[in-house]
Amino acid sequence: MSTTDLPTPVLRGAAPAHAPAGTGHLRGTRSFPAEARDALQDTQLRRNLGKATGVIRAKRQAVVDEVPDWEELRLAGSAIKADVMARLPELLEQLEANVVARGGTVHWARDAEEANATVLRLVREAGADEVVKVKSMATQETGLNEALEAGGVAALETDLAELIVQLGHDRPSHILVPAIHRNRAEIREIFLREMPDVDPDLTDEPRRLAMAARAHLRRKFLSAKVAVSGANFAVADSGTLSVVESEGNGRMCLTLPETLITVMGVEKVVPTWFDLEVFLQLLPRSSTGERMNPYTSTWTGVTPGDGPQAFHLVLMDNGRSGVLADPDGRAALHCIRCSACLNVCPVYERAGGHAYGSVYPGPIGAVLSPLLTGISGEDDPNASLPYASSLCGACFDACPVRIDIPNLLVQQRAASVESHRRPTGQDVAMRAARVAMTSPGRFTAAEKAMSLGRVLGGRSGRITALPWPASRWTASRDVPAPPKETAREWFARTRPGQER
Repeated sequence: MSTTDLPTPVLRGAAPAHAPAGTGHLRGTRSFPAEARDALQDTQLRRNLGKATGVIRAKRQAVVDEVPDWEELRLAGSAIKADVMARLPELLEQLEANVVARGGTVHWARDAEEANATVLRLVREAGADEVVKVKSMATQETGLNEALEAGGVAALETDLAELIVQLGHDRPSHILVPAIHRNRAEIREIFLREMPDVDPDLTDEPRRLAMAARAHLRRKFLSAKVAVSGANFAVADSGTLSVVESEGNGRMCLTLPETLITVMGVEKVVPTWFDLEVFLQLLPRSSTGERMNPYTSTWTGVTPGDGPQAFHLVLMDNGRSGVLADPDGRAALHCIRCSACLNVCPVYERAGGHAYGSVYPGPIGAVLSPLLTGISGEDDPNASLPYASSLCGACFDACPVRIDIPNLLVQQRAASVESHRRPTGQDVAMRAARVAMTSPGRFTAAEKAMSLGRVLGGRSGRITALPWPASRWTASRDVPAPPKETAREWFARTRPGQER
């Protein structure tokens, strides 16, 4: 494994290999199978997820089919991201220099705790006790809202779905649509319960719900002195930041307050505006099934008399240096957070985002989360995430930057096994299989032993219960009884004399 030395005094040398535990939301408290088992009992959740992901899938496919050079765009996006990862230190230095040259201030954060502390300090220095927020996966990752609240600062989410999650005292379950697990009736109940001065005759009509949210947020947009955002992209050669969104709330936050603080993972940088053009075609079609984003906001430093008069950019590592140093795993940093892989994943559609524990659910989350945090052992909840996939390959087909997620999942499964401090039931089974399969004699004996399973299968031909460790398999699915004839017996019978 090579090492990567980022160029800043904070990140160089002292950069942690993985995001430290204890701060932020990259790791849950229970394994994926335990969480998924509970989620599968919620029939309303499964209906909500199935309907929502089905609609998004259809919209995406329709607009993707309109683009004759879609594959060429995917290849271009993948190539740009590979170039960024190869030159990340150089591009970050360039971005920093251009942001500073245009009146902004750049802060470097090794991890989530440093990022949160920096934002809290800047908010206090601005004399504010509340902030308005643009939807941001980076601040979800760091647990910024909780950190601000502990520091006496109220953070108000302004994205409609994030607002629903916040008012519902809930957790996001999707990268793009955090409240995808809620239906209209549930949202109406949340608004009636949590929004002061809401119309008691509020219905679950989408337009009425949106109007209620707008009225709730409007006074905050006009009074807040500080806004906090993430960034979809940062252009190194000009120091320009960009946020894309669908509701206009982001633009209100990015233009009205006196101070703007942007928290960004270091991998979001792109070299030039020409590179940005590629992603502004790939992202909206892959995420919301739209030809272009309704609102694409860009800003460069500070403009006297126009917009925020103080701009701070917090560049956060939080485990990304460790991922970048992995020649294969670094491809996970190519992700542009479009969530196309979530919407085509049969596992996500049934289990939902909460089952993953991390703020990054779905196929990309199942590799990105353990890569960022590392896997500490067999009891680590993130050790189970790489198995939350059927490896059907739909995620690779949908990914706009061609991340080979199935291959990364297999690699992380290997990392999960290597982290075991004591053998698990699966380890014991795999070791026994290895012993049997490395000797023709032992394999033949194993085949004869397995033939006894036909007794367990009975007339149905299905084995419904096995002793530990195989009981973990039969607890959720049956095992077909072994056939009366093995493959080698069939070959010997039908092709006598050709066994070798």
